[in-house]
Amino acid sequence: MPRIKPKRVPMPEQPPEERIHNFNEVALGFTPELAMAEAERCLSCPTAPCVKGCPVEVPIMEFIKLVKEGKFLEAALKIKEKNSLPAITGRVCPQEEQCEAKCVLSHKFEPVAIGRLERFVADYARQVGEPEPELAPKTGKRVAIVGSGPAGLTCASDLAKLGHDVVIFEALHKPGGVLTYGIPEFRLPKEIVRVEIEYVKKLGVEIKTNHVIGALDTVDELLENGFDAVFIGSGAGAPRFLRIPGINLLNVYSANEFLTRVNLMKAYKFPEYDTPIKVGKKVAVLGAGNVAMDAARTALRLGAKEVHIIYRRSRKEMPARLEEIEHAEDEGIIFDFLVNPTKIIGDEKGWVKGLELIKMRLGEPDDSGRRRPIPIEGSEFFFECDQVIIAIGNDPNPIIPNTTPGLTTTRWGTILTDLKTGRTTKKGVFAGGDVATGAATVIAAMGAGKIAARHIHEYIMGDKKEWVGPQE
Repeated sequence: MPRIKPKRVPMPEQPPEERIHNFNEVALGFTPELAMAEAERCLSCPTAPCVKGCPVEVPIMEFIKLVKEGKFLEAALKIKEKNSLPAITGRVCPQEEQCEAKCVLSHKFEPVAIGRLERFVADYARQVGEPEPELAPKTGKRVAIVGSGPAGLTCASDLAKLGHDVVIFEALHKPGGVLTYGIPEFRLPKEIVRVEIEYVKKLGVEIKTNHVIGALDTVDELLENGFDAVFIGSGAGAPRFLRIPGINLLNVYSANEFLTRVNLMKAYKFPEYDTPIKVGKKVAVLGAGNVAMDAARTALRLGAKEVHIIYRRSRKEMPARLEEIEHAEDEGIIFDFLVNPTKIIGDEKGWVKGLELIKMRLGEPDDSGRRRPIPIEGSEFFFECDQVIIAIGNDPNPIIPNTTPGLTTTRWGTILTDLKTGRTTKKGVFAGGDVATGAATVIAAMGAGKIAARHIHEYIMGDKKEWVGPQE
């Protein structure tokens, strides 16, 4: 038996001093030699525990075996049996909490870099050209998908592979949802998203953009006009705001608006595209998740001289991926821990000039499992900045529930859904992803789309009489 290599093969990256001046991808990807060397670390465990950590059921051991043999195209095709978006998941999936957390090597050593290998083979297939997918025989059934984000694309591609006619309705002028408007170019290039969506279309999926369900059509009208089922994967695009004074001052953005403007209006190609977004000299980003990291690193690349992450807990409690935190630190993002804003302060013309922050201490763990932040009375102080970006989460847009009688929502505004089947309280209507769970990860949304596709197939191929929805 060959000796186990405890450390994974390093991923080549742009140096921090270079990448802060461009929007090119930070991680440069494996070469064939690096990929094969990393694949050799896989123990080919008979029980494949890594697969149990994958929400989209990628046959990990099988595809890594093919990488070991230098059969890169075959490895990509093996992944696509289960995952139609591997170049995306290989970049943005939190593998360290999913498949890699289950890797046997992780008990003593660094786990196999499953995500990086997935990215490599997907990129290889794109570059050399992969065969056109074989289309399944048509069933005569039609399914409408609301939203072209990760949940919608996954649900659509799985249903198309089963022979159903699938139409995606996307509200914006470009498909991809959060993949297109929410994730920066340096982490997920738009060309990668475009190519992955083209593959979904090659499966036979039709995508209609500029089509707002709840306005142009309702869910009931889709069911009345020939669709056998509807899947709602419209995400959580309505930003949350702090309830503090000064929230309406000029140069206060939600991270959602900030990143959408940069992505859809191509600010990452400035000055080729003159995008209407003002970037301050000293920017404060409120929040510590992946979206906060994205907003902070984007502001830096757009010309901010100093960018701060303002977080009410400590570094240990930050919800962002460790890799994203480390990239931000390497790039010079400043982290201010155990402080919380109490007001945003403006000048006489209504522009942001600073924040009032209060110092915090950590108490006992709350419902999230993290220690509860407690304000320290009398510790308020002034923090100078000229732009504030709020990245504390998003909620679903209420337009679909408000126009769909019989569709129940929770007190958080999410659609009440049986997470084991994707069924809602309305017959023939399924939901998944952020619209059902609240803001989560891309891979979690994809897993929900896969679960829903399986149960939509069972529903439309059965007699469709019985409907057992979620319990309120």
